[in-house]
Amino acid sequence: MFRLLILFLCLQSISFAQKHKPFTGKLVYNIEFADTNFRELIPPSKMVVYTNDTLIRIENQTDQIGKQVLIKHLTLNKSYLLLETPIGNFAIQTDHANDTLPSRYTFEKKMFKRKIAGVRANRLIVNHPEMKQKREYLYSKNYSPKYLNNFNHFPGLPLHYFIINVDGVYEYKLESMEVMLPPKDLFGIPSDFKKISYSEFIDLMIQHPQVIEE
Repeated sequence: MFRLLILFLCLQSISFAQKHKPFTGKLVYNIEFADTNFRELIPPSKMVVYTNDTLIRIENQTDQIGKQVLIKHLTLNKSYLLLETPIGNFAIQTDHANDTLPSRYTFEKKMFKRKIAGVRANRLIVNHPEMKQKREYLYSKNYSPKYLNNFNHFPGLPLHYFIINVDGVYEYKLESMEVMLPPKDLFGIPSDFKKISYSEFIDLMIQHPQVIEE
């Protein structure tokens, strides 16, 4: 549980400036280990994103720990990570206002476009010391990257990209993009979830080490 929590909260961000069209709808990504030799050890999972262009709900579903949900308010720069644990349900408050450019990344824009899940995508070659090789990222320059939790100032909405984690490199690939108006209830915090700060949650995990082990 702890490793996936860290992945969810500590994803890097990349800084670019660009004007984009608003997006209201649903995005579905498939997540796999980038190294094919390890894909049998960690099965693929899904990430589903809902947004009304102001509020965002990001759902991650894994076989290991089930569903994790992140609720973000773009105007207030606040978010809550919803977790169900053996010691209770918690809405962990986080602040994403201090995203900065990770200096260890290097970028190179490429000519020609590709299509992914029916969406035209621009290409970007990305390098990082912790990646064994340069990788091609795909993004839509028409939409903002703000709907995801990892590349806040990317030149567009990432459609095919990679995230470095303590376990290795994960590959995120768009499966579908649907324009729709999500129900307002999706962006609320359920009444049976207790709001706490990230530091308070860490203290709870230290007091109950069995939760981390599970």
